[in-house]
Amino acid sequence: MMQSVEQKIEKLIKSKQRGTLLFADDFFEYGSSDAIRQALVRLANKEIIRRVAQGIYVRPVVSSYIGEVMPTAEQVALGIAKRDKIKIVPTGSHALNKLGLSTQIPLKLVYLTDGTPREIQIGKRTIKLKKTTPKNLMAKGKISSLAIQALKAVGQKELTEGFEKKIIQLLKKEEQKELEHDIPLAPVWIRKIMQKAL
Repeated sequence: MMQSVEQKIEKLIKSKQRGTLLFADDFFEYGSSDAIRQALVRLANKEIIRRVAQGIYVRPVVSSYIGEVMPTAEQVALGIAKRDKIKIVPTGSHALNKLGLSTQIPLKLVYLTDGTPREIQIGKRTIKLKKTTPKNLMAKGKISSLAIQALKAVGQKELTEGFEKKIIQLLKKEEQKELEHDIPLAPVWIRKIMQKAL
């Protein structure tokens, strides 16, 4: 008996690790985009998968304490970047939060990208991908690329001595090679701060 599109998709989904993000495009060889979309909707109605955002699903991890664990907005952003083979860099309050310099968890995660600009709604949170120049995505260091964005978010006029000290402490944890690579990519005033970490 021929397996239906839905059965084939269900079988593939169940072979993947729980928590893996599923995009409609992952199943393109199983049928038309319409047939795939309908199959995913039916699987979501049967509660085999959960809809995370438009065209994005997951078979949630199940915790014995809290039940289903849905992917975070950040995991979704990384999943989209991987799928589309694009670069993304957290900016603004998101960069500050990731560095531990702000306890505020932003409802809108803004990333610079070399991909298509768009907004994705995930529950109450939004992922915004903002098109930028290649130079803004060339930083290699995890800490230094976040530090550049965090400093840009605060701005030169609002920068306090205490904040600058914290950034320098964080940058000292960056690999020196990567820090040296990233310094010339920053605006001049940020370069001066970053050089203090060397």
